[in-house]
Amino acid sequence: MAATSQRFAALSKVITVFVVLALLGGLILMFGQRDGEKYMTVDFPQTNSLYRGSDVKILGVAVGRVETITPRGETVRVKLSYRGDVKLPDDVKAVIVSPSIVGDRFVQLTPAYQPGDAVLADNASLGEDRTAVPVELDEVYSSLDDLSVALGPKGANKDGALSSLVKDSANQLDGQGAQLNLTLRNFGKLSTTLSNNKDELFGSLREVNDFVKLLERNDSEVRSFFDSTAEVSTVLEGEREDLAKTLKALGLALVDVRTLVKENRGTLRRNVDNLQELTTVLARREKEIENFTVSAPTALSNVALTYNGESGSLDNRNDLLELLTGAVEDLPGALCDAIGSQLPENIADQLGENVCAGLSDLWDNTVGKILGAIGGGSTAGQQRAPVASNSPDRMKSSVADMLAVK
Repeated sequence: MAATSQRFAALSKVITVFVVLALLGGLILMFGQRDGEKYMTVDFPQTNSLYRGSDVKILGVAVGRVETITPRGETVRVKLSYRGDVKLPDDVKAVIVSPSIVGDRFVQLTPAYQPGDAVLADNASLGEDRTAVPVELDEVYSSLDDLSVALGPKGANKDGALSSLVKDSANQLDGQGAQLNLTLRNFGKLSTTLSNNKDELFGSLREVNDFVKLLERNDSEVRSFFDSTAEVSTVLEGEREDLAKTLKALGLALVDVRTLVKENRGTLRRNVDNLQELTTVLARREKEIENFTVSAPTALSNVALTYNGESGSLDNRNDLLELLTGAVEDLPGALCDAIGSQLPENIADQLGENVCAGLSDLWDNTVGKILGAIGGGSTAGQQRAPVASNSPDRMKSSVADMLAVK
C-alpha cells in the first residue's frame, strides 16, 4: 500500500512538471510572437561608418538595429532586426543615411506601411537594386578636383578662353543688374504660369506624342509622301526657267487685263446693263419660250413630212389668205408686248391695259373687217374657228423622231 502511494506521488510530480512546462511554453510563444523581433537581410554596395548595433529607423523613429555585417565580394550583406509589431510594405527599400559628415550612420526603411499595403514577410531579403548609400566625402573632393583641372590652365583655360569668357561676361553684365533681376523675375513668373497650366501643357505634349506615334506607325506612307514631294521638287527644279517665264507672262497678262478693264470700264458697265435688260426680256417671255420649245419639234416634223424629195418642193395646200390672216391675227397683242418691253415696269403696268385695249378695238373695227370681207363671210365680231393642232401627245425623244425620218 505504501509502495502504491509512493508511485502515485511520483506520477503526480511528473504530471505537474509537464503542465508547468506546457504553460511556460505557451506563455513564451504568446509573448514571443507579440513582442519578438523580425529579421531581414539587405545587400549594400558599401557600408562605410555603419557598425553592428547601429539603429534601424522608420520615419526617423528607431525600430531595430544592425545585427551582423558580412562582406560578400562586391557587396556587403547586412542582417537587420526590427520589432515584431512593426509592419513593413512589401516594396520597402533600405537606405543608409549619414546625419553628419563625421559620425555613425543608420539604416532608414522607406516607405512606411500604409493600411491596405502587402506586408513584408519575416526573414525577407532585399537586393542591391532596393538599396541606396550616401555619396562619400572623398568622392565629392575627387569630383571637385576633376572640375578644377578641367577648367584650369591644363584644360578649358589653356589658351585663356575661360578667363576671356569670365571677363566678357563681367563687361556685358556691368550695369545690367536691374535688367538681370527683371529677367529672373519674369522667368519665375513663367515657371509659375507653366506650373498653373501644367495639365494643358502636358496635354499638348501628349497630343504631340500621339502625333509622333501616328507618324511612326505610318512611316512607310510618310516616307512615300516625302519621296513624292522630292520628285515634284526635282521636276520643278528642271523646269524652273520655263516656270519663271510662265509666271512672268502671266503677270504681264494680268497687268494687261487690269489696264483693259480700267480703260473700258464704261463699256463693260453698259454691256452688263444690256445683258440685264436681255435677261429681263427673256424672263418676261418665259411662257412664249416654253411654248416655242414645245412646238418647235412638231413644226420641224411637219416640215419633214411636207418635203417632196422627187420634186424638191414642199407639198402644202394652205390658202395664202388663211396664212396671212393667221399671221396677223394677234398683231395688237404683239404690238402691246413690244411697247411694254421698252417701258419701265411700273409705267407698263399702268398704261398696258388701256393701250392694248385701244389697239385691239382699232384692229377689229378696221383691218379686221377688211380681212373678214376678203376671207368670205368673216365679220368683225366673229371669231375664226381655231385650226386643229397637230401637237403630239408626248415629246419626241430624238432628232430622227422629230423629223419623222425612217
